[in-house]
Amino acid sequence: MKYSALASVLIASVLLGACSTTSTGGTALAKGETDAEKAGTLNKQLGTVYLQQGNLALAKEKLERAEQYNPKDPEIHSVLALLYARLDIPKEVDAHYKTAIRLAPNNPQIINNYAVYLCKNGRPEEGVKRFLEAAKNPLYRTPEAAYTNAGVCLRENKKLDEATNSFRRALIIAPNNAEAVYQLADLDRERGQLTQARDLVDRFLTNNEATADILLLGANLARAQNDRVGEEKYTRRLRVEFPASEQLRSLNEQKRKPG
Repeated sequence: MKYSALASVLIASVLLGACSTTSTGGTALAKGETDAEKAGTLNKQLGTVYLQQGNLALAKEKLERAEQYNPKDPEIHSVLALLYARLDIPKEVDAHYKTAIRLAPNNPQIINNYAVYLCKNGRPEEGVKRFLEAAKNPLYRTPEAAYTNAGVCLRENKKLDEATNSFRRALIIAPNNAEAVYQLADLDRERGQLTQARDLVDRFLTNNEATADILLLGANLARAQNDRVGEEKYTRRLRVEFPASEQLRSLNEQKRKPG
């Protein structure tokens, strides 16, 4: 299953925050920075780029140097946490996320990213707690993402009633959130509530642009209901609107299987 707000969002935000481009194409650092803070910012920027490129050795060198220059920058610790997650060093991941949160307690994106890490690494109770902390933060512009992520974490750990409630909370905030709709409808399908799941899919498709995931789910629901006309309707849309998608390939593979 997938989370709706991934840690890569933080990498992108750090790149945007680390520097700005002047009209002459140069790099402008924040005014009032000390020399050490400027060096930290530049190394943070370089380390983040190397991390995006998958050059973990250079990313580690630059980000650790950035930390030496400016250990009070929460973004440096956030990206170091992402780096150490890639290097599979859990103690460092925890340490840097906790430092980042201590330095920026009102940054819900950092909390959300830490929660994603916790849920992916066998610590769902901590992860859900962090997601809810992010969701309730008034500075978080997309609390529905945190509720959706909490639902995914709960679902992966077989807490289906709690997952359902979390997805519904996301949809109360943002009724047209495609990921929350998909997750709730797919959970209904898993629990045998096919009519309820399909109604949710159809309501979404009536009022919003389709996603490949929701069209594939609709096709699978129609097949489970022995509705060949409905199945073909979803399949045709998937073929026309998402011709190169993994979802269409998956559907074609399903149809090729005997039985």
